[in-house]
Amino acid sequence: MISDGSAALNESRWLQHIAFRLERGIDFLQIRERDLATRELIELTRKVLRLAKPSGTKILVNDRADIVLACGADGVHVRDGGVLPSHTGLFPRMLRSVACHNPRTAGLLRDADYILLGPVFAPLSKNSSQPPLGLTAIREASRLTRVPLLALGGVTESNAKLCMEAGAAGVAGISLFQ
Repeated sequence: MISDGSAALNESRWLQHIAFRLERGIDFLQIRERDLATRELIELTRKVLRLAKPSGTKILVNDRADIVLACGADGVHVRDGGVLPSHTGLFPRMLRSVACHNPRTAGLLRDADYILLGPVFAPLSKNSSQPPLGLTAIREASRLTRVPLLALGGVTESNAKLCMEAGAAGVAGISLFQ
């Protein structure tokens, strides 16, 4: 699950929704709250980390390895073209996921623990200037890397199985979990 950027609008409601999803069992929660200042993002991340996670959900923060370290979150997600923290030094056990918008570059992302490939379909949560990659992109990328791929963009309950059949290890999304 990727958060929808609405925490600043109504934090209490946002946290209730996150708690609901954590209780239902999701593998990862990617905190993607770009409008929050650093201090607010730290406080929000700490609140999320205090919520019950009965299925052992891993908590990742978008683009902020510093906040991951400060709060004790499980990992960081970086945008396409971003720099993944190394598994050495300060970041020995930090999970690292990276966005990928081109299946041919998936093979170059060997240092990631997960690759979010998309948009596979037209995104439901936002307008995208990137054309949908389609299921063939999942097939192509999965041939080029051993890093688990998560299909992202326009994924619904009805097409998630198609993504898995094409080679995705799982699915990620915003709208899928709203």
